[in-house]
Amino acid sequence: MSQRIKSGLVPILILGILFFIFGFVTWLNGTLIQYLKIACELNTFQSLLVAFAFYISYFVMALPSSWLLEKTGFKKGMMLGLFVMALGALIFIPAAQSRTYELFLAGLFIIGTGLSVLQTASNPYITIVGPIESAAKRISIMGICNKVAGVLAPIILGAIVLADSDVFVNELQMLDEAQKSIRLDELASRVIFPYTVMAIILVLLGVMINFSPLPEIEAQEDLGEGRSDVDIPKSIWQFPNLILGVLALFLYVGVEVIAGDTIGSYGQSQNIPLSEAKNFTAFTLTAMVIGYIIGILTIPKYVSQSKALAISAITGIIFSAGIIFTSGYVSVLFIALLGLSNALMWPAIWPLAITGLGKHTKTGSAMLIMAIAGGATLPLLYGKLADLSWIGHQQAYWIMVPCYLFILFYSTKGYKISKL
Repeated sequence: MSQRIKSGLVPILILGILFFIFGFVTWLNGTLIQYLKIACELNTFQSLLVAFAFYISYFVMALPSSWLLEKTGFKKGMMLGLFVMALGALIFIPAAQSRTYELFLAGLFIIGTGLSVLQTASNPYITIVGPIESAAKRISIMGICNKVAGVLAPIILGAIVLADSDVFVNELQMLDEAQKSIRLDELASRVIFPYTVMAIILVLLGVMINFSPLPEIEAQEDLGEGRSDVDIPKSIWQFPNLILGVLALFLYVGVEVIAGDTIGSYGQSQNIPLSEAKNFTAFTLTAMVIGYIIGILTIPKYVSQSKALAISAITGIIFSAGIIFTSGYVSVLFIALLGLSNALMWPAIWPLAITGLGKHTKTGSAMLIMAIAGGATLPLLYGKLADLSWIGHQQAYWIMVPCYLFILFYSTKGYKISKL
């Protein structure tokens, strides 16, 4: 382990670049949802299939990704993941040319597949490259890289594909079907250039990773305090901290994606112009960056990982209530503040869940990556509720409260349970 810590700086720098890529690609979805809702003429539920197609790939591909990394090693696996992401980005070209929503979704699924390989490798990597007690701090540093990219992504893509958006939407209402189709085709074509550039960058990064000095790390040393290899249970299902941690992570990713990807549409439902609402995802991500900085400064010196998770869950409940019981810009502000609550959840849940897994660490990590499917299912549930006239966009945010309550339970009691 000492050699790993000593060589930790270069891996952290390389992983920081990768986490920037994760964030940039992931948080484009908030803008894509609004963009495709117009270009492909979708309702709220249909538009949130963007999040479903992207995040469900983690569930489908996490265990195959773990198998792939066993065969290729972390470095070559990361390179392949970047190449797969580039392929997904290129699918946006025929999708835009034909304005076919299903092709856009296929491209997003493939991008998510590449990301699942990268995430399966990089998250346990950053966890075990140093002491487990400070894992949340290192993951928080990665989180800043991730969320700074997330702040930039919707602003950049929004400026390209949703320029003059309010004028465009008003113009569509005055056109006949033939003219409307022509204008929508023109809107769809705007996505070709940024995703072509993205594909080129991803390929170049894949080549760079292959020739980088990133060392291979075996993720099987952490047996937990006072445990020998013979003490490690034979089955992965005998770790309550992992099983409950997977559920906590599933719920966390769900509420994080809801906060980041629905804030723009919710702003529009509050009669805020699209020209403003298209950038609202950046506010949620900015709050997350602030949360990560707080984590770096306080964990574990002043606050334990479990305590930070409890505080995050409590503030999540408070801010969710704020969304529901206020209106307009104030209500939108509470959604953005959820970024502050959500920031430390991934860094705190991950080490609490994999502590003591020993030889099961890679499988446990893959299961946690599968939990990212929460970002696929919970936003769809939100969208279904939001489309119901007797519930609507605002009251649909009630689904977040039980999610935060379970995360609070995990932070105080769930991770300590020794038997299921």
